[in-house]
Amino acid sequence: MDNDTLINPSIETLLEKPNLNKFTLVTLAARRARNINSYFNQLGDGLGHMIPPQVSSTARKPLSIGFQEIADDKIIWTEPPAPVSDDVADAEAEAVSDDATDPAVESTD
Repeated sequence: MDNDTLINPSIETLLEKPNLNKFTLVTLAARRARNINSYFNQLGDGLGHMIPPQVSSTARKPLSIGFQEIADDKIIWTEPPAPVSDDVADAEAEAVSDDATDPAVESTD
């Protein structure tokens, strides 16, 4: 027996996707819902710089459309690159400048 829920596709179905846990699912869907809402708000202005919904949906709520896009693999979660701290960046810059002035480092020019 399939229970109807308020969200279609169900959260349980969405959590079966790889690399998604509850936090990333909610974050991804909320960000996409804000983008969809911005798209519909700027339609009359003719700006056209927002990405329209990627699925045909009978849902009217941006969050529901976002969940459907995630279910259809139109929107995927990727890990952001690790931020480089200032200490690491300074150490790397110092190492490069040391190599340039070190007579032991051979140049292949």
